[in-house]
Amino acid sequence: MNELLPVAGATKGSRCPKTLLTADGDSLTVTDKASGHSSRVTPARLYHYSYDQGDSSVQGLAALNADGLVVLDLPGEWHAPHLRSFTRRAGIPLVDAQNKPSDQVRTVLASRAPGWRRVRGLAPASHKKWQKAAAICAGVVGIGLMAYLASVGMWAAWRGVAAIGRAVLDIVDGRWLVVAFSPALLVLRPAMAKLHRWRVNQGSIVGPPDGPYLVGKSPRKLKIVQRNDVLAKFRLGVDSGQAFSLLLYRYDDLTGLVILDSMEAVLHHLPGPWPPNDVDRFAKRHDLFLVVRRLSREEYLTLVKRARTAIP
Repeated sequence: MNELLPVAGATKGSRCPKTLLTADGDSLTVTDKASGHSSRVTPARLYHYSYDQGDSSVQGLAALNADGLVVLDLPGEWHAPHLRSFTRRAGIPLVDAQNKPSDQVRTVLASRAPGWRRVRGLAPASHKKWQKAAAICAGVVGIGLMAYLASVGMWAAWRGVAAIGRAVLDIVDGRWLVVAFSPALLVLRPAMAKLHRWRVNQGSIVGPPDGPYLVGKSPRKLKIVQRNDVLAKFRLGVDSGQAFSLLLYRYDDLTGLVILDSMEAVLHHLPGPWPPNDVDRFAKRHDLFLVVRRLSREEYLTLVKRARTAIP
């Protein structure tokens, strides 16, 4: 049986996916052992990739069709010698893109085929009810403690509590302990989500809170942000390489947003759902032309291949 499993997570320190590849001739069966779901594809080639995203390096394997579009994206670290042996026995061409420029790799991965899927192979984290209740209680106590420390000017003690929290998180799984040692999250997280939604309604931001989202910065600047990382910056204007217009597209079951300059060069491709009304408000506020189009297959292929970079 020709089988292959990843050896580590997609980023350093992340969980190893439970994704199983099984080859039957030139066909692949991809089984997500965490969920029990499986998919069968006949790829034209496999694309072994690594690219930089913010402060992290992301690794994985993608199945591409004859047009070079991604049918399946399988995040995780796949041991190169094992992968070469697997593809050789299966008779499937393998593209080694681990040392290719990150912009080039991201552009390929953002070029999705209709029916595209990302198989993460990770079970959702589960916690007992008492763990959540205990964490919330600890968070409330922590808020009171930090409020007292702040009222008496003991900022060093505040920092000490936070340092203890970070040390504990280095040792144990701290998805709930983080609430206890960062109690402000109990208040700030919902407040920040509401603030983000308000900014979306005002047209100053477009995209989900965790990103990627577009934010306009004065004077005449545009940023693409994901969590705390600024992934790209553009000046707004009519010169080559400056953000001039937005294209909101649909092709088959795929949607996405594209940033173009005045010469229609594709500066950045952001595949995925983008609410048209939110994009329209953002474009109007920042004096960007907005085009909404349904693309043909040929138009879509041309568009995604022309992108200088993308966010997969």
